[in-house]
Amino acid sequence: MEKFIIQGGQPLNGEVTPAGNKNAALPLLAACLLTDEPVILHNVPEIRDVISMRSLLESLGVKTEQISPHTWKIQARDVRPADLDPDLCRGIRASILLAGPMVARAGNLQLPPPGGDVIGRRRVDTHILAIRSLGAEAEYDRSNRVFDFKSKGLKGADILLDEASVTATENAIMAAATARGDTVLRNAASEPHIQELCHMLNSMGAQIDNIGSNTLAIHGVPKLHGTEFTIGPDYLEVVSFIGAAVVTRGTIRIRDAGPEYLGMIRLVLGRLGVDWQVEGRDIIVPAEQRLVVEPDLGDAIPTINVMPWPAFPTDLMSIAIIISTQSNGSVLFHDWMYPSRMFFTDKLLGMGAHIVLCDPHRCIVQGPTPLYGEKMESPDIRAGMALVLAALAAEGRSVIRNVGQIDRGYERIDEKLRALGARIERETA
Repeated sequence: MEKFIIQGGQPLNGEVTPAGNKNAALPLLAACLLTDEPVILHNVPEIRDVISMRSLLESLGVKTEQISPHTWKIQARDVRPADLDPDLCRGIRASILLAGPMVARAGNLQLPPPGGDVIGRRRVDTHILAIRSLGAEAEYDRSNRVFDFKSKGLKGADILLDEASVTATENAIMAAATARGDTVLRNAASEPHIQELCHMLNSMGAQIDNIGSNTLAIHGVPKLHGTEFTIGPDYLEVVSFIGAAVVTRGTIRIRDAGPEYLGMIRLVLGRLGVDWQVEGRDIIVPAEQRLVVEPDLGDAIPTINVMPWPAFPTDLMSIAIIISTQSNGSVLFHDWMYPSRMFFTDKLLGMGAHIVLCDPHRCIVQGPTPLYGEKMESPDIRAGMALVLAALAAEGRSVIRNVGQIDRGYERIDEKLRALGARIERETA
């Protein structure tokens, strides 16, 4: 197990380029199962979750080749159902993304339960309901502890998802792309990575309309072909660097940051007194930030809620909480999606933050407060990155253990931060 040693209090300055979007790379890799022709993917992030997905694909007979550090060639010429490694499947939530394309391409799959971050129960019911709606059988085999998917051919359907689940939307899109007839997918999630999946599938010959909306029209085609596609920047990493600049009072230029996806995020962080400039596709975060909480009408304490895209995403709640510890005023944070998202705040209390954990879904932060170095454990990807930001802002030395969780979603984050002037080292615990 590895750990980060961080000496805080150092303003970060310089330029950084974010990695490719992790949450786009995983479904795009899964989508390669839908064709027997080669697919070239550029800007693939070098992170643990992507490596795990690559291993799962290879166990299904897919040939993968790393042409350059961030460019992969994937060819699923001969796909075969296989016994997938339960430990690999438990390691990443995205293993569930194999269900849609494998049912469409091979007609069956036995999938061990997916895992991922420890942020509370994450149901898979929506995946099952969507795939069943297209004509497949989908059951959980308790004796063998696997999800059993079978199909003799998928058929388009009018599907209303019972929740706007990102991965369930992606599974339904991939399964419907080559189903017979037309599919209407309602209450679909519309995050940037879902839009990228739709665009890549269209470049492979799929016919998906209304991309970016909550109602997708998918006209099934008999066959998909190979393509070449570039993964966009990871907006979660972009906002992490914005937060790093803000809490350390530094100036950072983020290259190729995809500012077109940050509208709502800018509005929400603006309520904490944060702003940035846009130059082309770059974002510049200045050292001078207002950092005053904007109250609601009547000087009421404002609430920051998470909601499905294009509202404020749940994966950025932890970063927003860190920023609020350095903003003047009180804020109520509410994440109704995951019952364990807020539990990392006890570590911030140990660093000196003024936080009241109201219940598993809500906390109140009163800032600004100085933070002090502490020894901590990284509980999940996003909370782990938030703790890194807190340690960078803190006075003194912090130790963050279990940084493998952070490595699942952030490519060489310690090296990027060192290049900006951070005093951060990686050691084997």
